[in-house]
Amino acid sequence: MIDNNNYDNLTYKEHNARDFDGYIWINMNGEKQLATLNLVKGNNVYGEKLILYKKEEYRLWDPFRSKLAASLLKGLQDFPIKKGLKILYLGASTGTTISHISDIIGNTGVIFAVESSMRVARELLENVADKRENIIPIIEDARKPNLYFSTYGEVDIVYCDIAQPDQTDIAISNCYRFLKDQGKILLVIKTRSIDVTQDPKNVIIQESEKLQNNSFTIEQILTLEPYDKDHGLIQATYNQIKS
Repeated sequence: MIDNNNYDNLTYKEHNARDFDGYIWINMNGEKQLATLNLVKGNNVYGEKLILYKKEEYRLWDPFRSKLAASLLKGLQDFPIKKGLKILYLGASTGTTISHISDIIGNTGVIFAVESSMRVARELLENVADKRENIIPIIEDARKPNLYFSTYGEVDIVYCDIAQPDQTDIAISNCYRFLKDQGKILLVIKTRSIDVTQDPKNVIIQESEKLQNNSFTIEQILTLEPYDKDHGLIQATYNQIKS
């Protein structure tokens, strides 16, 4: 249901240098929240509230459901996802975060959404991809990037959110295969999937060093608490090795 009756409590924060068309900050009942301009009018994906503001429909973006939203609330300084970009998303799941990226990049962009579970991918297809023409689902193991037959050309961003001990290695191999020179990686670190015996902050540092040793420049490292316990996010730039 669209909430269009609380304009006294909903104010739009004017764009600053870090904001752009597609996502905004709003103050709703005194609370700072994120929202994306809805690409599919009247449709929500995971029960999020729809907000009508200045004749445009926005979807509230829940940081407890999306690690990308959490990273923005935690101070991600250079949000790289913009209209028209091409994105490889590893660990698409049911499409919560992908749906908001879809809003932001619009129909001039594309998301290659990789998910290995057929059961989960079915929900991604039925609830998200079938309604959004800028999402191309790929039901495949992220360890096998050479089998992504639906992809084409280089991508601007690799987003990785997979729960595997070798998640950083998987992300790196996908970047080597698809990411353009000076492209960005957004890597979600699920520390308990990597090593339950170490301090989570040490695991995040360890994985950032692995990126640094494989042609990446670290831009920012974040922890995602209280939105996701023992999770971090690393943003880095790929320095493609020239042959």
